[in-house]
Parts: sequence; structure tokens; C-alpha cells
Amino acid sequence: MFALADCNNFFASCERVFRPDLNGKPVIVLSNNDGCAVARSNEAKALGIKMGDPYFKIRHIVERYGVAVFSSNFALYGDMSHRVQEVLHGFAPSVEQYSIDEAFLDLRGMHINDPDAFAKSISATCRRCTGIPVSVGIAPSKTLAKIASKLCKQYPKLRGGCYMHRPQDIEKVLRKFPVADVWGIGRKSVKKLEAMNIRTAWDYAMLPENAVRKQFALPGWRTWTELRGTPCIEFEDMIEPKQSICVSRSFAKEITDPELLSEQVANFAESAVQKLRYQQSMALEMAVFAFTNRFKENSPQTFGSRLVVFPDATDDHRAIVSAAVKAARELWGAGYGYKKAGVVITKLIQACDHVGSIFADPESDSRDARLSESIDAINRTYGRGAILFGVQGDGRIKMSREHQSPHYTTLWSDIPKASVK
Repeated sequence: MFALADCNNFFASCERVFRPDLNGKPVIVLSNNDGCAVARSNEAKALGIKMGDPYFKIRHIVERYGVAVFSSNFALYGDMSHRVQEVLHGFAPSVEQYSIDEAFLDLRGMHINDPDAFAKSISATCRRCTGIPVSVGIAPSKTLAKIASKLCKQYPKLRGGCYMHRPQDIEKVLRKFPVADVWGIGRKSVKKLEAMNIRTAWDYAMLPENAVRKQFALPGWRTWTELRGTPCIEFEDMIEPKQSICVSRSFAKEITDPELLSEQVANFAESAVQKLRYQQSMALEMAVFAFTNRFKENSPQTFGSRLVVFPDATDDHRAIVSAAVKAARELWGAGYGYKKAGVVITKLIQACDHVGSIFADPESDSRDARLSESIDAINRTYGRGAILFGVQGDGRIKMSREHQSPHYTTLWSDIPKASVK
């Protein structure tokens, strides 16, 4: 058996944890630069606000119905996700984090007397310990577990947990479940299935095996097999290190100052280094790029990039940030207004596999390593951005965040205060 724990309307739920006055009221969270809706509470969905709707197009709905609007606060969401994951690890020895708001639990080999009560217990514990509502589905395969978790969202009477295992119950659910909503079936496959008059998950599960293999290859066959109750999608409780790390942003306003562009690139590079060190990797190359707003046809356009090749693999904060700043200054062009920039760290190796150059200075390398470890320790203790390089300015990425909530759990200055009378 497998369980899938899915946080309901995750970004919006994170905001509500610290704003209980918003429970039962419409809430939306916007993308970078407050561009479009990327998370909606059920109340906001009921008003007709769709995922990806540009904010300027739904502003009249927001104003008319008093919708609470938040700019994205990824530091908060990442920390709350970590807290949910810690709770889930208390219920199963193996947990696979599938996304920031979803995780699979491997229940094989566990003796569970009442799986339905177990699912509801996971949901209730997550809510009690983190404040986040979580839908938990348990089923014989990962694909069916995802479907079971969706049922929890559709039917509140399930109280956050659903155990779907009897063949007649699975058939009943799959006969009503749209094939387009099945995990693992992409847009191209949906179009092909519609042409074949396959509308539901049950229709797909009833296709002949040979037809599935011929039309949808191995991924489609795996989904078909899982819908029939046989698990064949591997459980991955170990997260594979990324092979490249990219940090980029569009700016709220065009940047026409070379020093301001360098400052932003420095912040991108520092963020990339933190991710690099978190997965215990080292980088051999880095690309820095910046370009203008291609939608402003009457303005001069440019795209610039620089490739940095490090003499030896590195995860050193100073080395990567300084190299990124130097590259940003080299690609700067006078007379342009830069709308987006970014840093891509590539050719990654695991730190444990690194063999230093024979020409390296061991004393200098040791000093640099201790400095980077100290930076990590300070940021872990006092919050991300507690210590900065001078070239980073105030450490903030220039984006439009007019509605951003405090960093309740990651900055000491933003910790909620309670008064007792």
C-alpha cells in the first residue's frame, strides 16, 4: 500500500495559518512580480478565479468580494513544507517528497489495522502540528493513492483521509474520474485519448495492454498498470541531486544602472550557492545572463551571457558570487533597460567525490571552507540573508511584492507576537 499526502491549496493555507481571520474567506497568492494567481482558496475558486489568471484581469473580483491577496512568500512556504514533511516521517519509515506540497509514504511491510483511520490520523496530525490541511489517500498503487487524495478534497465528510482498495470501489471512482486528471497522462496523450473516445480513467484502464504499449509507450503502460491496482512506479525516498541549478527573476522595473544589475546577480548567485551546498555538490561552470524586455518593440534590445569556468570544482560562497558579479559587469551594455537576469550553475559533482588540484593551497582552501560553513551556520540560526556580501546590497531581489506577508518562521524580526491580558 502507498499513501499520498497532498496539502490543500498549499500557498493560501500557509498564509491562513498566521491569519486565522481569513478562514472561510477568499484568498489568492500571486506569482513573482504579482503577475498572476498561482494559488487559490476554495472560496476564491468559487468566485471564478482560475489558476494563472493575470491579476489585472481579476482585480474587479478581488475588490468586489474582498479577496485577500498575497505576494508569493517562498521562504515561508518552503519552511512550512519542511514542517509537514517532518510530521509525515513520523508515520512511515520511507517518505518520498514529490513536490513542495505533496509526498508519498511507503506503507509496504507495515501492519496497519485500519488504513482508513490511519489516513485520517495523518491528516489530523498534520493539521494539529502545522495548521496545514492535508488530504491523505491510501491505495494499492501510487497513481490510485493520488486519486484517493483528490476524493478527500471533493468530499469533506471523508475528514481528510480515504482508503481505496476494494475493486468495486476503485471501479466506481475511476468511472467518474476524468482521464485528463490522471497523474502521468499529459496533454498530448489526452488529445490522443479523446480522439479514441477515452474520457475516464476507467476507459483507459480497460484498454487492451497491447494498444496501450503501442500508443503510449512505457510511461503510459505504467499508468495503465497502476490504475488496475498493480504498483510499478518506483518509490524514491532518496532525492537525486540536481544536475544544474538556476536562479533567475524578471524585475518589476527595468534596470538601467550597472551596479544595480550586479547587485541583483550577486543575490541570484548567493541563492544558487545555498542550493548547491544544501545538496552537497560542487560546480565546475556557471552561466550569467541578462536581457531586455522583448515586448517593448520600440526600445533597444539585447541579450547578453557569460560563461564562467572555475579552475577547480567549488562550492565557495565568495568564489561563486564574485565570479557572477564580474560576469554581470562584463555583459552590461549602456543604453539598455534590463528586464530579466539569472545565474545557472552547471557541471555539478558531489562534494564527496571531489579530488582537489595538486596545485591548490590546502591552507587557503581550508580557510575558505570554514568561512562558507560559518555563513551557512549563521543563516540557519538567524534566518536566510542574516549575513550578506557587500555587493548584495540589502539582499533583496527587486520584484513587485506589494502584498507580501511577513516571514513568520524564518526571520526573528517577523516572528508573531502574542499579548496576554
